[in-house]
Amino acid sequence: MARWNTIARGAAVAAVATLALAACSTDSGTGASTSASGDSSASGDALKIGTLLPITGSLAFLGPPEIAGVKLAVSEINDAGGVLGQPVEEIDADSSDTANPQIASQSVSSLIADGVGGIVGAASSSVSLNVVDDIAAASVVQISPANTSTALSGYSPFYFRVAPPDTVQGNALANVIIDDGIKNLGILVFEDDYGTSLRDVIVSTAEAAGVNITYGATETFDPNATNFSAEVQAVMATNPDAIAVIAFDQTKQIIPELVGAGFDGSKLYFTDGNTADYSADLPAGTLEGAKGTIPGAMPSTDFQALLDGANGSKLDSYSYGAESYDSTMLLALAAVRGGATDGATIQANMAAVSGADGGTECSGFQECADLLASGEEIAYKSVSGSGAFNAQNDPSSAYIGVYVFDGDNVPVWTEAVYGEVPAA
Repeated sequence: MARWNTIARGAAVAAVATLALAACSTDSGTGASTSASGDSSASGDALKIGTLLPITGSLAFLGPPEIAGVKLAVSEINDAGGVLGQPVEEIDADSSDTANPQIASQSVSSLIADGVGGIVGAASSSVSLNVVDDIAAASVVQISPANTSTALSGYSPFYFRVAPPDTVQGNALANVIIDDGIKNLGILVFEDDYGTSLRDVIVSTAEAAGVNITYGATETFDPNATNFSAEVQAVMATNPDAIAVIAFDQTKQIIPELVGAGFDGSKLYFTDGNTADYSADLPAGTLEGAKGTIPGAMPSTDFQALLDGANGSKLDSYSYGAESYDSTMLLALAAVRGGATDGATIQANMAAVSGADGGTECSGFQECADLLASGEEIAYKSVSGSGAFNAQNDPSSAYIGVYVFDGDNVPVWTEAVYGEVPAA
């Protein structure tokens, strides 16, 4: 179980505080940089970073902040002279969702053919599980800013993530529910690896605190369904005090069904897949008081402004923007440390630049790259607050944001809690 501490309340967290981490050691080692060719000489190839993020599909609302995070990092890196003397090339591709699996597969094939050394994405755990083997087989590093499924912990030496596994978010949301005094909890969850793994952590944590799970401990619904009346009637029949909804875009149909059946919208709980702005979808006040969680500390207002600039207009959400920025920075710094831009070299240096073996803490590309050039080991200080990679290539620690919906059905950040990822 994760250990939690509330770090801030009532206003946006500024730049995340320094983390004191005792991360698991990895095979990257300390000392000399590790390159695939066995030396640290610079490669003549420019670093190509691909994105596999949702431009279409049920998670398309997460695409803009994630893509903006990558663009912001690439711009900063190139303004500092690029990687190994050459500008980084960003190649964007659509991940879509599990209802359209061929899109992600085609995107991955295209990115690999384009010679990328690393891929930032996907947003959906299930999408990643569909393509992770193909990416690893090509010796390309995949780093997700948003995957949380426990099935991906330690999945492949070429797979990393900045978002914590569901052991952290599930524990956080369950504790919010427990602290709210809920005694009987119903859960509506779609049959999806993201959904069921998150559900399982919520159930185990809540039940250990004496909460009765009235529905949803084993029941799921089809993510491709277009009507949820039967599921709503089933959960309502168990008389829950609150209902946690774990889904994506299906939530826009589920909420009206629940409210129409007489359920109080303020007693709903959401996760990162649906803690979203419903101001254009629901009557004002429908969700006022409802709560949700999203991994990551809220970026500072200055960083939000930078993301807006990278996007070209003000973003509606900043979810996973910081994590996407961090993912891009880690790929670039790993290439710098290894002295080459191929995936195998980047993979061999990812843990080291994250600070898994210690090193001098640094922020941003220029500062970190200068330290590497001087022969020092670094511990990249992430904007998202995620800790160094552990032995499973998960962040060793992370923050989870807690949001409360206002009268316009918009989630408002209220606090962030810090959790350590359980050891494997």
